[in-house]
Amino acid sequence: MKLAFRARDRATSALGMTSGLRRRLLVMLIAPLLLLALVNAWVDYRSADSVAVQQDQKLTALIPLVADSVISGPAMRGESPVIMLAPAVDDFLNDRPGYAAYALLDPDGKVLHGEPWLAGMVPAGPDAEVHSEERLGVTWRIVSQRQQTVLGEVVTVVADGSDPRQQWLRAIVLKVLLPNLVLIVAAAFAVRWAVGLALKPLLELKEAVERRSPRDLSAIDESASPEEVRPLVDSLNRLFGLVNAQAESQRRFIADAAHQLRTPLAGLQAQVEAWGQQATSTPTPRGTLELPVEQVQKLRHATRRTSQLANQLLALSRADARGMQSQPMERVDLKALCEDALEAHLDAASAKHIDLGLDAAPAEVMGYEWLLRELMANLTDNAVKYTPEGGTITLRCGPVADGAFLEVEDDGPGVAPELRSRIIERFYRMPGTQGEGTGLGLAIAEEIARVHRSHLHLDAGSGGRGLKATVFLG
Repeated sequence: MKLAFRARDRATSALGMTSGLRRRLLVMLIAPLLLLALVNAWVDYRSADSVAVQQDQKLTALIPLVADSVISGPAMRGESPVIMLAPAVDDFLNDRPGYAAYALLDPDGKVLHGEPWLAGMVPAGPDAEVHSEERLGVTWRIVSQRQQTVLGEVVTVVADGSDPRQQWLRAIVLKVLLPNLVLIVAAAFAVRWAVGLALKPLLELKEAVERRSPRDLSAIDESASPEEVRPLVDSLNRLFGLVNAQAESQRRFIADAAHQLRTPLAGLQAQVEAWGQQATSTPTPRGTLELPVEQVQKLRHATRRTSQLANQLLALSRADARGMQSQPMERVDLKALCEDALEAHLDAASAKHIDLGLDAAPAEVMGYEWLLRELMANLTDNAVKYTPEGGTITLRCGPVADGAFLEVEDDGPGVAPELRSRIIERFYRMPGTQGEGTGLGLAIAEEIARVHRSHLHLDAGSGGRGLKATVFLG
């Protein structure tokens, strides 16, 4: 069975990687989109830089046109010269209202005509100078150059506040990054949905393996799995088959061994019982083999325990959940089971002066009658063995919501809470336990409960004393 657990854990671990697979697919599909958005932004930036260079060239070309727009000097001292703007200059100003300006300066930088804030922008040499300047939150691209006009040498200045490099950040956010971000988010949801849909058969296979009982080694339906996963399913089925065959072989061995031992043990027990009765009631004749009564009693206890062990091993093998799946269930009268258990153990309880009582209400469930009878027999026998003389044992059954229950409660020494999960293990006995038990009674009861899709619940009895074993049946 360890192999079965190991196989299921490996399958669950492998199939549990679907979330990691989904993340990898999302990264692999979204990363190219993000890279494409960055490349697009870089291309837009290069395009804006190219346009800005062209814009600088256009501004430089306007310089001589502005100089040629001077018709004559001022009529009186202190007045502006007469200007008739060339059409290209006029279009430049009208196309960029609030973001275009020009000025004529004397060699000292004083404004003769145009925008006053352009004063002082005198180039150092004869060549055009281009620079940027921040004013009122706007970055202006300014070109200045010395020109000869009817006024003599003047400085012509042209400024443009619509530099493409200035608008690039806004354009990159509104036209590139924001649409691409929306596209990436939408693609992420779409890809997640598509990947989830594509991985749904794999997730269903994972859930099917997780829902399995550790004892369920039946083959997985390959036709319900995607083609890519079928090799994994085939490997799991092959492993399940090997583990099942091994477990079946062990189960048959135990059943055969227990069955073969029953007959000679029954004969041996009968001989020892007769021997014990003879040894305690009839004087031993002279000259015959004489054994002390104490040794005869020990031999009697040993044969009883060995016979009980063989019977319990056989019951445990027959109660295996896998072996019962093919057998039909029947309607079982739980009250009759409790009455039979009471009758079967009444003599043993009376020998220890134990008050063995019945609190049974009519209840019926679908199950295996002989297994439930074995369950009650083991729980009752366990209670009789470990309840001290003068104690009380109560057998109960009755209906509950969605089914019924079987229960055996005693007021014996009880079991510590931390040991209750251990005592249902096969062959486990609590340290210091007295009696002839084999450590299989509660294990058989738990196995039978599993066959009926339930578990053995162990709690303290009334007033915190003793042990209460309950099985809820649907």
